[in-house]
Amino acid sequence: MQNFVALILAGGGGSRLWPMSRDEKPKQMLPLVNKHSMFKVSVERLAPLFTPDRIYISTGSAYVDGLRAECPEIPEENFIPEPSRRNNAAAVALAITIIEKRHPDAIVAMLTADHHIGKIEHFRTVLETSAKLANEGKIVTLGITPTVASTGFGYIEQGEHLGTENSLDYYKSKRFTEKPDVVRASQFVASGKYSWNSGMFIWQASKAMAEFKRQQGEMYNLFIQLQATVDTPDYQQTLISIWEQTPKISIDYAIMEGAEDMVVIPVDIGWNDVGTWSSLYDVLPRDKFGNPMKDSEQDRIVLDANDTLLFSDKLTVAIGVDNIIVVETDDVLMVIHKDRAQEVKQIVNYLRDNNMEDYL
Repeated sequence: MQNFVALILAGGGGSRLWPMSRDEKPKQMLPLVNKHSMFKVSVERLAPLFTPDRIYISTGSAYVDGLRAECPEIPEENFIPEPSRRNNAAAVALAITIIEKRHPDAIVAMLTADHHIGKIEHFRTVLETSAKLANEGKIVTLGITPTVASTGFGYIEQGEHLGTENSLDYYKSKRFTEKPDVVRASQFVASGKYSWNSGMFIWQASKAMAEFKRQQGEMYNLFIQLQATVDTPDYQQTLISIWEQTPKISIDYAIMEGAEDMVVIPVDIGWNDVGTWSSLYDVLPRDKFGNPMKDSEQDRIVLDANDTLLFSDKLTVAIGVDNIIVVETDDVLMVIHKDRAQEVKQIVNYLRDNNMEDYL
């Protein structure tokens, strides 16, 4: 496993977790589930499978210092900053370009910095199994067994059963479907042939570059120019010169939907993308009335209230309310119904449109 490398994508914004998640400190840098940041937890669960020198971080330039402070054991040169946001296909291409130059035979586990994984030991077993399949030339995606007909996730259709490794079945990946409506999502879940797209992929670095060459030739040519300058004085200037020429497209659309040799492993790893305030209900501890708690030491008084999330560092009181989310920061107090949590992103858009950037 010496050629197994972890790539953690840590550049997202997390606007649906506003007002805690802000431009300067997005959700992966926040202690949402416990006392450590989502990023730190994502790094710690990789040990002992990956040593710090085999963990790479793709992020925005503005976040490098904060993330390095969280995990100083990761070498400075393993942090790969993007000059600006251009969606994650460019970020992945940049990271793979560097990793392949330094580790030509690398198998890369492309992971996330802002997801909760409850079954850590099983997750490591899944990664080891995926590495074995990737070593055979396959692109492995981890499909999450759906629990509800969610319209907030992409779906992967399972095709032919190809085999079993370490008691894990893997299937040919037939197609990706981005965030279907509730009718289609219900059909997908009822069929038993679909998984949620976790956004986690395991593949050879050389295979990844070959897919960029086959499907995104212009992007590939740009990053091949860059690869020749990796770890040389010309790297930064070359990166700046090519970056704005790269398309703003997701890795799913750019590569994964048309990738060859794609397989999916349906897994139950206690996964939650913690993408909205309502999703925290599934991972935070609760009292006997179903009220989630930020942590067991939080000062809170809840009387005759159910399914109500109080997220504040101050004494917070709830009496006679149900399905309410209360979030307080130094400059914002937000009160919303749990069922409207997806609409928080609209608040962020409103603030941008009305020149209220101080709250972003």
